[in-house]
Amino acid sequence: MTTGRIIIFTGGSLEESDIKEIQPGDTVIGADYGAWFLVQHGISPDFSAGDFDSVTEEQLRKIQQSSKQFVSCDPINKNLSDTELALEYAIQMEPAEIIIFGAIGTRLDHTLANIQILSKVLKRGIPCSIWNRHNRITITDSVHVVSRNDFPYVSLIPLSNEVTGITLEGFMYPLHDAVLSIGESLGISNRLLQETGTITLKKGLLLVIQSKDE
Repeated sequence: MTTGRIIIFTGGSLEESDIKEIQPGDTVIGADYGAWFLVQHGISPDFSAGDFDSVTEEQLRKIQQSSKQFVSCDPINKNLSDTELALEYAIQMEPAEIIIFGAIGTRLDHTLANIQILSKVLKRGIPCSIWNRHNRITITDSVHVVSRNDFPYVSLIPLSNEVTGITLEGFMYPLHDAVLSIGESLGISNRLLQETGTITLKKGLLLVIQSKDE
């Protein structure tokens, strides 16, 4: 069990600036290529997991040597993606927060799957989000507070057929007891008017994306 943050690096698009987000006391997990990315940048993963079909044998050897814990699985006979495997391990540690880098990439199927597995962490009551240079992505089913930062746009996208009772406070475009349904774009590109904004909903699953263009 850990009381701090867990940072997961998985095998999508990763940048050197992502490394700078690691803070002292964070537990760092590498999933497949994400583990090699960490090792390349002088970071020894606390835990590395995956089928490692995205690295060479030499890279895999260095990952094993550098990781404090290491688990390899068969690339064919497995039920979980590398990201979900790492996330399962993180959930068991009951951290204060989980942040995932590399969950967005060229493979749209992997990106969508990674976004959807955020709901698994939500059920455990652990704040969890996907980060990259342009986005901060999370899921809520009740109340979520958004803080003003370098990501000026806030978009709300329903993940269930309907999300009901949506109320927004502190936003340029407020809502009160509104309904968002799949296929509607009403919740796209809102902005904060204050330092924080509160999103409240009664029923459903809502994707919250803070984003920027540059």
